Amino acid sequence: VQLVESGGGLVQVGESLRLSCAASGFTFSSYEMRWVRQAPGKGLEWVSKINIYGRTLYADSVKGRFTISRDNAKKKLYLQMNSLKTEDTAVYYCATVLDVGAVRGQGTQVTVSS
Repeated sequence: VQLVESGGGLVQVGESLRLSCAASGFTFSSYEMRWVRQAPGKGLEWVSKINIYGRTLYADSVKGRFTISRDNAKKKLYLQMNSLKTEDTAVYYCATVLDVGAVRGQGTQVTVSS
């Protein structure tokens, strides 16, 4: 089982980034997928999730700015992040809960500079 995030980087306030997560080792289409983040010195924060039917939910802090999506054929999860703020600076992880337990990738750094 592996989750590999990519797409992070350094951007200015108001700019956009698109994160990707490549999944392998499990039946991607059968599991709800999530994005979580960890800001410097803080704990993990749930950002968004998408279920197997494509239904999405967002944390209030990102609602209206971030869009989660999935491509089951490619076994990929995405997070489109628009209107980025300095408080969005964090390591972003894709995650899921499988029958064997919780799984998370290694993360991708997003830094938003003013």
